[in-house]
Amino acid sequence: MKALLFAAGLGTRLRPLTNTKPKALVEINHKTLLEYALEKLIDNGVREVIINIHHFSDDMKQFIRSLHYSDLLIEISDESDALLDTGGGMKKAAWFFNDNQPFIVYNVDVFTDLNLKDMLNFHQKKEALVTLAVSQRATSRYLLFDEKMRLSGWKNETTGETIPKDVDMSHLTKMAFSGIHIVSPYFLSLLNKNGAFPIIPEYVHLCRSHPIYGYDHTDIRWLDLGKPESLEKGKCFYR
Repeated sequence: MKALLFAAGLGTRLRPLTNTKPKALVEINHKTLLEYALEKLIDNGVREVIINIHHFSDDMKQFIRSLHYSDLLIEISDESDALLDTGGGMKKAAWFFNDNQPFIVYNVDVFTDLNLKDMLNFHQKKEALVTLAVSQRATSRYLLFDEKMRLSGWKNETTGETIPKDVDMSHLTKMAFSGIHIVSPYFLSLLNKNGAFPIIPEYVHLCRSHPIYGYDHTDIRWLDLGKPESLEKGKCFYR
């Protein structure tokens, strides 16, 4: 199985740590977030991964070259010239997913006990275009799902903005996205934008015509390690 590991971000929430290093190389208990994420993917059956890089890209290249996982092939998607956001980053790495199999997309600053193999089985059973890991937790932006957990829209709680604008929320459930996707390769052919763009609006725009599902992991541990307070919590999780 293949995966795309998003590791190009500026890590602004972790400043001043990320003033001198990329977020992916921030350490918890003497091991980098990048290594934890790669080991999570390996444990869940990933054997080929492409990592996108931008912030301190030379440091990232040097560190990635120093890694030696006998059961993992690592490629780099270099965004040194321009940070492409999640949608542009996925499109730039599309060449890597040439085996017509669904692949995992994973944020480098995610910790979770979620079994990605179970999520893949769900994705395949549903014959989904995309499956998104979600949970019931407080956030400022929500994905909206119907009673069958099919994606139906998006809402910004701060501004009140919704996509689509006329979405009827009376029968929908609000869920927070967890930074883990399983994507069928056909989706890549539907990405018509160029340059830098986020991926979530693309999912929302396609959800009326294509099966995009949420995978609820509310009862499974998950942590966003992109915040200083979460790094402290992570010390208890990673031992």
